[in-house]
Amino acid sequence: MNRWYGKLLGFIAGWLLLRHPAGGLIGLLLGHAFDADWFRGPRENPWRVLGLTDEASDAEVDLAYRRLITQYHPDKLSGVADELRRQAEARAREINAAYDRIKTLRKR
Repeated sequence: MNRWYGKLLGFIAGWLLLRHPAGGLIGLLLGHAFDADWFRGPRENPWRVLGLTDEASDAEVDLAYRRLITQYHPDKLSGVADELRRQAEARAREINAAYDRIKTLRKR
């Protein structure tokens, strides 16, 4: 993460609220915590969503993604009940997000 604005805003807010340099330091630490996503909930393991381990090859990831997305794609479920279609759409979004996350992690 190359975010810096949380640190700056935290420093300014801490200094102004506590009217002391220690307040700036506390705000700087809180801003760093927000920049580093310490307060975000735990992310779902993207490999678990696709039914793989983190040691899977790119070919295995692509194969698992294609298999799952063809199974849960909303266009494949055109004649089913609305509730089932909504669940399939949510699962397809989850699969797409996991695949994108794995691809992003592999690029690094």
